[in-house]
Amino acid sequence: MEAAHKIRIDVETAYLREESDPQDLRYVFSYTITIRNEGGSPATLLSRYWKITDANGGVKEVRGKGVVGEQPRLEPGQGFRYSSGAVLETPVGTMQGSYQMIDGAGRRFDAPIPLFRLAMPGILQ
Repeated sequence: MEAAHKIRIDVETAYLREESDPQDLRYVFSYTITIRNEGGSPATLLSRYWKITDANGGVKEVRGKGVVGEQPRLEPGQGFRYSSGAVLETPVGTMQGSYQMIDGAGRRFDAPIPLFRLAMPGILQ
């Protein structure tokens, strides 16, 4: 990723107890992502790729256009924040992936989303 493509991604997660049903192996999590363009060129988010892994090693891959129905264009210094969710069959799991983006000159590049953990409170010490 060249200097013009400096995309920072920060993630916050939460366990949604009221939507989860552990007896039915349903653990619901929300995540809020902030995408910030710290590079020198505008960047537009075209699509996303997620790899979601549960504690049993089960993997789901998700691909789609944009995020939450949008394809935000970020000028240098601008950020975009959105929230979404994931449902796992285990109380712990991980997510990672990438955003496929295009810069102001029409060059496509990937912005990696670092691995982050989804965990029911108290499950990990």
